Amino acid sequence: MKPKSERRARYFLAGLGAATGLAVWAPRAAFSIDGGFEGHARDLSVVFVGLPLILLGGALVPLISWVLAVRRVPPWAAAVAALVTLALGGWGLTEWWTPRQHPDPGYDIPGM
Repeated sequence: MKPKSERRARYFLAGLGAATGLAVWAPRAAFSIDGGFEGHARDLSVVFVGLPLILLGGALVPLISWVLAVRRVPPWAAAVAALVTLALGGWGLTEWWTPRQHPDPGYDIPGM
């Protein structure tokens, strides 16, 4: 594979990984950004901490798997390995990372 084509493939995989990370992050973090009832459960750490980490991880995971695989297998197989790694990373993120999802007005009264 030509160096210019390899560079394009790396940029594409990094961009695809960041976009996938954003697509997985946004619906799960929406409640924490909105805050629910009167903004009581607002947690903006999902924006200031979670989002940069998700984007960085989403860009680096397929890129690192591409770099490791392209040395041992043909470029098309390395691209498949990077896409499989990205899919597994997205699945792992949805299983592991769960910000607050339900309204929590903070009342300790039972039955309310």
